[in-house]
Amino acid sequence: MIEIRACEPADAASARALLRQLGYEASHEAMGQRVQQLNATGSDPIFVACEAGQPKGLIALHLCRMIQYQNPVARVTALVVDDRARRRGVGRRLMDHALHWAARAGCEFVELTSAIDRAEAHAFYRSLGFDPNSLRFRKSLGR
Repeated sequence: MIEIRACEPADAASARALLRQLGYEASHEAMGQRVQQLNATGSDPIFVACEAGQPKGLIALHLCRMIQYQNPVARVTALVVDDRARRRGVGRRLMDHALHWAARAGCEFVELTSAIDRAEAHAFYRSLGFDPNSLRFRKSLGR
């Protein structure tokens, strides 16, 4: 049975291990601080999917107000399922939870970005009804 719940600072070690699977590094302390800071905004929820009390996946969202849209937009800023728990419905449960959260928040739509080389993730998003519609650009500020 998979339970979806809010991510807490006490989940920092699990969040760190999950995000490391996507190539993102942070110390245990930094991850705990990020979870606490994001939870405090009211517009950046993080949820974990747990099985037998153990986090198996994580999704982070950001509620965006944009000048070009009447209603807010929900952006999935991170989605990861432990590589040992993939293909068991964890990602789908997390995305369903995110879609319900966004609908309750009055969002116009949900968007996400994905690295160009993550073909399996792209297929997963398409299976959920997401369509590619833009190209993302970024520039490092050298920090």
